[in-house]
Amino acid sequence: MAMQLIAMHGWAGDSRSWAPLQQACQARGWDLQCGERGYGGMPPVVPSWRPSRGMKVVVAHSFGPHLLPAAVLEEADAVVLLASFGRFIPEGRQSRAVRTALAAMAEQLQGDGANAMLRAFLAKAAAPADPALLPEGPGDADLTPQGRTRLSSDLAELGRTSGLPQGFPTGARVLLVEAGADQIVASESSQALAASLPQADHVVLQGAGHCLLGTAALPMVLAWLEGEG
Repeated sequence: MAMQLIAMHGWAGDSRSWAPLQQACQARGWDLQCGERGYGGMPPVVPSWRPSRGMKVVVAHSFGPHLLPAAVLEEADAVVLLASFGRFIPEGRQSRAVRTALAAMAEQLQGDGANAMLRAFLAKAAAPADPALLPEGPGDADLTPQGRTRLSSDLAELGRTSGLPQGFPTGARVLLVEAGADQIVASESSQALAASLPQADHVVLQGAGHCLLGTAALPMVLAWLEGEG
């Protein structure tokens, strides 16, 4: 089946993280575009669907679906959400801790500790895997003023998320891949996302961290897209 995919990274990530997906798509003759926010100095890229390229699939990690235009989301035939959420700050018992963490990160982004904060966040996102396994990204170089501004703006937007992103296609096939040992997305937020998408196929990768490093997430997603999952 002909497919075109649009992939979107999350907060503090960039498009280089999709290299394994890019290789898999090339092997299958699928078209892949990667959105890019430009946190680490790479130029921002806002993807859009190409005409007559078959089934339209969004693959997004964490905050990624909220970073895509509504016009892109609403045309998708299938959506894969990796360690994602609708509302980042949960309404339950974990709410205060998440708000406090976001406020501290926002303050550090304005000062000399921005790079150290970003590296600490990425290490936590990788855990329990070794952060050395992370692909090259914004944490590997000093932040530019533009990157710092984009990170700050999107961090504020992260705290304002309140449900599924605008334009989410209610009739699309959906695959939720939840990280069982996620240290970034609160368990209450993961559970709320699953509850808001009762029609979705839902897989929990036990022991997996937020970045899903060293897991079977990619072959699982590919099998699902090919109708074998």
